[in-house]
Amino acid sequence: MTTPAGPTAAEPVITQAMIDAYDEYTHLTLDRRRFMEQLTRLAGSGAAAAAIAPLLAANSAQAAIVAENDPRVKGEDISYPGSGGQMKGYLVKPADQTGKLGTVIVVHENRGLNPHIRDVARRVALEGFVALAPDFMTPLGGTPADENRARDLFSQLDPAQVAANAVATVAYLKGYKDGNGKVGAVGFCWGGGTVNMLAVNAPDLAAAVAYYGMQPKAEDVPKIKAALMLHYAGLDTRTNAGIDAFKTALDAAHVEYSVYVYEGANHAFNNDTSAARYDKKAADLAWGRTIAFLKEKLA
Repeated sequence: MTTPAGPTAAEPVITQAMIDAYDEYTHLTLDRRRFMEQLTRLAGSGAAAAAIAPLLAANSAQAAIVAENDPRVKGEDISYPGSGGQMKGYLVKPADQTGKLGTVIVVHENRGLNPHIRDVARRVALEGFVALAPDFMTPLGGTPADENRARDLFSQLDPAQVAANAVATVAYLKGYKDGNGKVGAVGFCWGGGTVNMLAVNAPDLAAAVAYYGMQPKAEDVPKIKAALMLHYAGLDTRTNAGIDAFKTALDAAHVEYSVYVYEGANHAFNNDTSAARYDKKAADLAWGRTIAFLKEKLA
């Protein structure tokens, strides 16, 4: 006679208020202690908050969509000239590359060049591009293994130095031996804002894709020469507050752009290592649009 299995513990219930609190924490407006206090209040107990916090955060152990040893791509850690010294990054290209390809800068979130962004770079390479994911934390010694430490270090980055290193990355890829001279960029969260800033500062950037990135100042928009694709999450009120002013400035400057808002999706919806915020439907749709756009602009 078999004994019936006992009831399994219920999955923690994650509310939008919890996701919003985590978004505040990741964007430096809430420290760790205050975030956990807020999460405890929302979850009802410290034990529930401790169970929920890892589901809100990115999980670096999550399996990559394109494995590091996938034989279809060749990836390597490189150093290349930055604005005031060597920059470090992860360069990936198709293993069967024969001709020269369009090149794409893949810009990380405010956790640095972590396994997830390396995976995204490999996904880009699989689509027929040379992909370079710079480590914009290079001036601070590089991306640390501890993602919370990385988050804290981001406040020490000099925005002017980030911009200069991003422009230097465009210059490096324009002259890259296996590239066709056309450079695009795609970035996520902090990286989305960095891509918008790069478009302002690099007139020879051909295409820019910003996922839920903060918008540049309206007075800087006329400097943009790249075609833009802008992806926003419908529930991301913090970032979305700047959409209308950005669109007005882009229209006035006659910049080529497209805007997509994914209703019901949260900030960081593309990050498949975050169980609570990942939205596969939105991510797949945005990715398909992104790749088609880059193939058009970088051919």
